[in-house]
Amino acid sequence: MLQTIGGSALVVLLLVAAVALNQGMNNVLSASGAENNIILVGKGSEESMERSEVHLESETISATSIRGLDTQLGVAAVSGEIFYQAPLVTDSGVESQALLRGVFEKALLVHQSVRVIDGRFPGPGEVMVGRLSHRKLGVQTDDLKLGKSVRFEQEKLRIVGIFEAPGTVLESEIWFDRNDLANLTQRDTLSSITLKLDDAEFDDVHVFTLQRNDLELAAIRESDYYAKLSKFYQPIKVMTWVTAALVSAGAIFGGLNTLYAAFASRIREMATLQSIGYTRKALLLSLIQESLLATMTGTLSAFLLAYFLLDGLTVPFSTGTFSITLSPLVIGVGLIAGILLGTLGPLPPAIRCLAPPLPKALRSS
Repeated sequence: MLQTIGGSALVVLLLVAAVALNQGMNNVLSASGAENNIILVGKGSEESMERSEVHLESETISATSIRGLDTQLGVAAVSGEIFYQAPLVTDSGVESQALLRGVFEKALLVHQSVRVIDGRFPGPGEVMVGRLSHRKLGVQTDDLKLGKSVRFEQEKLRIVGIFEAPGTVLESEIWFDRNDLANLTQRDTLSSITLKLDDAEFDDVHVFTLQRNDLELAAIRESDYYAKLSKFYQPIKVMTWVTAALVSAGAIFGGLNTLYAAFASRIREMATLQSIGYTRKALLLSLIQESLLATMTGTLSAFLLAYFLLDGLTVPFSTGTFSITLSPLVIGVGLIAGILLGTLGPLPPAIRCLAPPLPKALRSS
């Protein structure tokens, strides 16, 4: 019984972990792209902003040439940005790969999920850190609190703000003043320009890129960009499923062996019950009920373990950090797996236990 409970708990826990990991990554990437945001990148760099190079003047030209962009207090929602990945050193001496974004304050017009929760927007010589950037860097939260500093390219930058952007990859980034990041990376171009549409449509921006062929720009919806990024991580998701399937298969076969051994020792008991009037169907049902009780106990144990070990856990990956959540979908998959294990798993050993003719079964040891 204990082996059945343990095996089913392991299978359900692995399934829950695999579903939660894939769902967490999908959710953070799909939530990171706004439907009404368009990204302008250099031609040929539609799949990677890091490789993209956009001329500085393109920001002003696009803001004045494309009609129907969103505006706030007369300022067009257009943000030229530099995106960069490089090692960063904290005050505690930890050096780790960080996601850096060079922006001006109008970036808040296009990234509307971003909210400064402590401090202020950074100026020259300062940075603002995302709420989950410490997870990406692998440091303690206190290493990136207000007043602390980080070192990049021998330049010390003070942390003056902390921001959140719930459920998006932005929360793992560190935002620089754009001029600072351009100087430190010796860069005279932008990585991308993000536009927020009002009355304009995607085709208007696409036509602009065709008319201004000299700027060598390509337009892509922000949501499409992150959808493509999600496909890039497909092999990792497949590996997660394969690993979970292999370990689960081992646990299932182990559980089946245990059930075969347990039911084989009860052949005479089942035969005795048949001789006093119980039907094979009723006995089969009772064996399934026993197994279902054991696997549901294992399923409940798996949920408790997942709640204490996985729920709320943040997992860093190359473009951000996502949180593992025991959503209704995750719970539902675990519950269905537990029920299938408890109903389909005991069928072969139970049928084998009840199959022998009654006289032969009564003489079995």
